[in-house]
Amino acid sequence: MILRWPRAVILILTALLSCVAFTAEKLYTDQPPVTPELALSGSYDVGVSTVKINDPDRLNTANFITTTNRPLLLEIWYPINLPTQKLKPTRATYKNVTRLQKPFELQGEAYRDALIVSDGEFPVVLLSHGFTGYRTQMFYLGEHLASHGYIVIGIDHKDSTNSEVFDDATRASGFISTLYNRARDQQFVLNYFSASSPSNNLNNLAKRMDTNNAAIIGHSMGGFGAINTAGGCYEFKSEQLKKIGVPSVIASLLPLRLDSCFAGQDSLDPRWKAIQVYAPWGGEFNVHSVDAMAQISTPMFYVAGDQDNTSGFKNGVKKLYQQTGSKHKYLMVYENARHNIAGHPAPSASFNSDFELGHYVEPSWNIETINRINKHMTLAFLDCHVKSDVGRCGYLPSREDIQQYEGINGQYSDPWPGFKHLWGSGIRFYRQ
Repeated sequence: MILRWPRAVILILTALLSCVAFTAEKLYTDQPPVTPELALSGSYDVGVSTVKINDPDRLNTANFITTTNRPLLLEIWYPINLPTQKLKPTRATYKNVTRLQKPFELQGEAYRDALIVSDGEFPVVLLSHGFTGYRTQMFYLGEHLASHGYIVIGIDHKDSTNSEVFDDATRASGFISTLYNRARDQQFVLNYFSASSPSNNLNNLAKRMDTNNAAIIGHSMGGFGAINTAGGCYEFKSEQLKKIGVPSVIASLLPLRLDSCFAGQDSLDPRWKAIQVYAPWGGEFNVHSVDAMAQISTPMFYVAGDQDNTSGFKNGVKKLYQQTGSKHKYLMVYENARHNIAGHPAPSASFNSDFELGHYVEPSWNIETINRINKHMTLAFLDCHVKSDVGRCGYLPSREDIQQYEGINGQYSDPWPGFKHLWGSGIRFYRQ
């Protein structure tokens, strides 16, 4: 027996299913009263625009001989004044795919293509994702920092995104591209917006960027690149590359191409005022020169999980922190956390696969909680070292713990600045 549905019913059901399929997913709940103080939104509303730029003369990592175009897709968050908008903007959504190419769409708080506030310049912050990631993976930081007076640029690093790395071939070529290009992408974006006349002025955004006061926030391979940009020169060896999985023939040739400092420049760009790295890769493989690490002068904020099984902790992130010579360096540790300490919570498209969920979740932590702590500490760090806000420096480590402990007299130590009583458990600090 064949059921025959009236055409009108079919059209209605199709429309309803389409609405369900494309409804953006809201990942975050309302902020509870125990949220760290600086995790609350700032005084600005937030706009967001998607922009394409291109480096026409990048070395081609397919052969390391020719040059090629390197397009970069950017998501830019910036301050707006919503009541003054001539055309009422709509809330932004962020579309992407999981590692298994399952599409998802997330609801943001920013307003799509709204006009930037009418006056002022704002420091620039870059968001640099890990290997297999995407430009909006830290959108919560983009929106948060923009509400506090920054222009934040999330980068889709070509050859390194979820949409481009989907099998063994793209993974192998993409990883080599990432080793060479990650730091260079970061520097190129800053240089691009520092130019006198970027294409069409990008809705007036470029004119409002204070590129003389800039910062990088990098996760995993984004942190690997950011350390190089700050002066942590690469010192690759063929045996290291073989351990990573690079074929022997290629591994013997790559160090000549990969070894570089300052994102391929001759010296540190003084416009970089602060760098924060979440679970940066490379420490366990000793890819950064120890001597060069000791010469880093830029303020550095390392964030790690002490159970990180990708970048490592004791011989990975903590070692990089210890090697860093900056007078202003910090290490925040999420106890019992692994590698997923920077991105947004898992979209529902990832729920049916351990492989997918492993890209987003932490077994001992709620990611939303981690995101809120990140917002608090990142803002404190950037306001202190990029905006020179002495008051915000008081939220940074002054002792090597954030936890409160009960003393002999039964009294607890003071809570960490910005945290409610007994709500700093599970976090440790190291400082210089």
